[in-house]
Amino acid sequence: MCGITGWIAYDQDLTAPTALPVLEAMTRTMECRGPDAGGVWRDTHAALGHRRLAVIDIEGGRQPMLAEDEHDGRTRLALTYSGEVYNYRELRAELRSLGHTFRTDSDTEVVLRAYLAWGDSFTERLNGMYAFALWDPRTEELLLVRDRMGIKPLYYHPTPDGILFGSEPKAILAHPAVRPAVDLEGMAELLAFTKTPGHAVYRGMRELRPGHTLRLGRAGSIVRPYWRLESYEHTDDTPATVRHVRELLEDIVGRQLVADVPLCTLLSGGLDSSAITALAAKGLGEAGRGPVRSFSVDFTGHTEHFRPDRLRPTPDGPYAHALAEHVGSDHRDIVLDTADLMDPAHRAAVITARDLPYAGFGDGDVSLLLLFRAIRARSTVALSGESADEVFGGYRWFHDPAAVAADTFPWSADDVADSFSGAGSGSRLALLAPGLLTKLDLPGYQRARYHEALAEVPHLPGETGHQKRMREISHLHLTRFVQMLLDRKDRASMATGLEVRVPFCDHRLVTYVFNTPWAMKTFDGREKSLLRAAVRDLLPASVADRVKSPYPSTQDPRYATALRAGLRDVMADPDAPVRPLLDHDAVREALADGAGDSFRAATEAVLGLDMWLRSHGTALEL
Repeated sequence: MCGITGWIAYDQDLTAPTALPVLEAMTRTMECRGPDAGGVWRDTHAALGHRRLAVIDIEGGRQPMLAEDEHDGRTRLALTYSGEVYNYRELRAELRSLGHTFRTDSDTEVVLRAYLAWGDSFTERLNGMYAFALWDPRTEELLLVRDRMGIKPLYYHPTPDGILFGSEPKAILAHPAVRPAVDLEGMAELLAFTKTPGHAVYRGMRELRPGHTLRLGRAGSIVRPYWRLESYEHTDDTPATVRHVRELLEDIVGRQLVADVPLCTLLSGGLDSSAITALAAKGLGEAGRGPVRSFSVDFTGHTEHFRPDRLRPTPDGPYAHALAEHVGSDHRDIVLDTADLMDPAHRAAVITARDLPYAGFGDGDVSLLLLFRAIRARSTVALSGESADEVFGGYRWFHDPAAVAADTFPWSADDVADSFSGAGSGSRLALLAPGLLTKLDLPGYQRARYHEALAEVPHLPGETGHQKRMREISHLHLTRFVQMLLDRKDRASMATGLEVRVPFCDHRLVTYVFNTPWAMKTFDGREKSLLRAAVRDLLPASVADRVKSPYPSTQDPRYATALRAGLRDVMADPDAPVRPLLDHDAVREALADGAGDSFRAATEAVLGLDMWLRSHGTALEL
């Protein structure tokens, strides 16, 4: 996994000495994503930067990578690439049969050669997670490509004579022509708890949509889809569907176990991560590479003093340990305390990693970063159970008639803040000034984005009633909600130099399950029936039958106390940039004795906004 960046300028000579420091500054911002090596390459109108996290072909996969003419040695194609193509071995064999020769064993060179062989249609052959840029010096054209599900990020910023791009906004913001500014629409996107495909919050910046390409030439740019979710009739019965899900999962996990560096799994003890860990243990064992390593996050005293609530009826620890013992994994718990979660350096690291506030996920953002940092000391690649809830229908609002029927995103109809900040944590917006909320019109913004998303759903002819609505609900999750979680996981992991793979995002599995009737997805009367049936034989009964529990949140009362102390510090600073955005009466209520956890989510949001505004120098043009 890596970090990429680049600069195309048709009216400038980017081989000039003055361009190099700018390209190097942009590339340096990606060091977190690629701590192992770096490189830059320049042509007259193109400058490409790369930072590498070496995972496959440690010595041979250096970038930017060039394809050169066999006769005159001129560069035919330059590539800066981030990601993994899991079917690269099959593609390399096919390309060799077509006469291509390879200097390395890397998947990077396979992508380079695939484009030379098949042109734009090469994207249809790739299975993996990736974001990359190809520059053709002969035609002076740039091609940007992002994977089908948007696992790997890719941002761009059009300029008067070209484009800037990077794996993260920080690479683009490092260019002197770009000023970090957020207008009303950007602020609404930030606070509405949705992720609109293509939106990047910063004014003038865009994110390439999943499954899309952008081709840039002197005449302008064209953005095109090469993949999107499609609907078709599902003809398999339930037993055949369960068997096919299992076959797909075994193939997917098997492909994603390929690495030339230490590999592990993220294990919570829930169905999703347990399935991935069990399949990884099976695959590694059969290959003589076991045991699998696994890691869990916990908080000091959390398991011993756990208090069940409507969201989290059970702690993760006992279930993670049961699964680890069952499959014989080499397991470690990463235990964090309140001081870790409130450490200003850790919270600042989250802001730096995300280029945005951590307003949506509370202490979960900090704990995730610290978990990945600890794992990176022992492994370079981790397999995650992320996205199973979106694929198989695991969230509670999938099964809440009111949320399903609501004329909005179902996670907005539900009190989703509790899922991340703990039960009773209140609204994330409770401390913002009423005037600001009126100006932003978040309900209107969310309503518009919801109806845009609904218009994209590919319905089957004649599909009606509950099945039609559940197809819509699934599509909303697979194109919107999952993007928030994938972005969060990518930024937290890559900030520590850890590559996280997400087997449940394989497009073959996503498409197959998307087209499975909802009644079949819940055939045993529970959430994620298909997944549970497909892997039950690999799991202890306690784990297979466990009721879903979201990513853990600390229950330590000292955390809420520490949040209030942070809020007091902000209010004591007359120059705090977040102060003009706040409802000062509500802040006084939040700081009063007895406020408890009721303003926890809102306080996390305020502290995140304040730190972001300070650290990024962001101009709010509201």
